[in-house]
Amino acid sequence: MTEYGYFLSTEEFTPRELVEQARMAEQAGFRALWISDHYHPWNGAQGSSPFVWSVIGALSEAVSLPVQTAVTCPTVRIHPAVVAQAAATSAVMTNGRFRLGVGTGEALNEHVLGNPWPPTHVRLEMLEEAVQVIRRLLTGEEVNHRGPHYTVENARLYTVPDEPVPIDVSGFGPKATAVASRIGDGYITMAPDEAMVTRYRKGGGGSKPVSGGLKVCYGPDRDEAVRRVHELWYSEQLPGEMGQVLPSPRHFEQLHELVTEDRVRENVVCGDDVEAHVSALSAYADAGFDRVYVGQIGPDQRDFFDFYRTKVLPQLP
Repeated sequence: MTEYGYFLSTEEFTPRELVEQARMAEQAGFRALWISDHYHPWNGAQGSSPFVWSVIGALSEAVSLPVQTAVTCPTVRIHPAVVAQAAATSAVMTNGRFRLGVGTGEALNEHVLGNPWPPTHVRLEMLEEAVQVIRRLLTGEEVNHRGPHYTVENARLYTVPDEPVPIDVSGFGPKATAVASRIGDGYITMAPDEAMVTRYRKGGGGSKPVSGGLKVCYGPDRDEAVRRVHELWYSEQLPGEMGQVLPSPRHFEQLHELVTEDRVRENVVCGDDVEAHVSALSAYADAGFDRVYVGQIGPDQRDFFDFYRTKVLPQLP
């Protein structure tokens, strides 16, 4: 049976706001939390970018829900040995309720140290090696590793959870999905695409969990909700590989005019039509997803949680 979680956006909200949203999500009946891992927001209007690992520490004290990063890039900005330590500590703090979601990342966040931004096939190689390093370190053993992309010398994590941290791999195309099938404990993808879920399961993923997420904008005035999405999250409607290769929020801002309000209206659930919200989440369940995370765009968080608690979640299986 599909479970429904809440998607915390570090690009749009401050650390304290994220913790309060997590509390409201638990009270509303959501069963898990996703949290994004960004160095920059997608644009200046979003205006936030807290360090995700500090926020996870606060979440571990504020709520009892499972938490997963969606997703961390463990390859360029942060060395996989450091990601392993962060994941291990998060798992200990949450009493084993932490999953590490990983992916190949975006230049927006990962180029900030001046390192080159590799092409997709190289980033997938780096991701596979990084996951190997992380898994070894999470055992608590001393690790020495010298690979094509990473070197680790005499590294040992002394604070590790009793059980290994599950590592789910994000994939939006056939190549990344194949890697997720091979090395992941689960699969993360955003669109309710049954074909990709089938590809993952047949490629080696089997019955491992598949998770997806979407953003909505609840509000009594649909037109106002559309305008809010168009202001804050137009980047999700940009075509092609722009989201992976553009290096700065200002570059995304320069492309704002490429996304119309009509495009937002067609592709994002906006307003207070219960059936529209139920249908959007049900599409993931129908496509074979095990867990679906939904995030509210904009400041009307309490009204959103009341709406989902009383009208949306009760209609979902």
